[in-house]
Amino acid sequence: MTRRTRSDSAKAAVQASQNAARGPLSPPSHVALPADAKPFWDAVMLNRPRDRWNDADLAMAAVMARDQAAVERLQREIAIEGDVLDGKLNPKHKLVETLARRVVAMARAIHVHAEATTGRSQNQGKALELERQANQEEDDDLIPTLRAVK
Repeated sequence: MTRRTRSDSAKAAVQASQNAARGPLSPPSHVALPADAKPFWDAVMLNRPRDRWNDADLAMAAVMARDQAAVERLQREIAIEGDVLDGKLNPKHKLVETLARRVVAMARAIHVHAEATTGRSQNQGKALELERQANQEEDDDLIPTLRAVK
């Protein structure tokens, strides 16, 4: 098992620049990601440095994004239908609760929950910050940057 590069090293800065130049990750080809789940996918992808994702985690992230999109859709439907139907709680509330729990479990499983991104995992947080800085610098025409060659 190889050791991870220190997040405050020159090697980590180069990796962050390379990650930024390669652009956002896409889900694995065997995983469906509907258009309404794409914003959630993008948000999840920004919570870990690009080079620390593997196909299994990407597949789980796609499930998480689909669940988040379903929660939003159900919340909109509840807002239209109302919280109470025929004197009983709208059954969609139970679906929202179940999906929300799955999202939390997935976030823990793929290590993109709040503690992982801003808490104890400081090296990951620092690596992510370097990547975000590299993304911002990429938009600055005065700073030379690396470009992905395809």
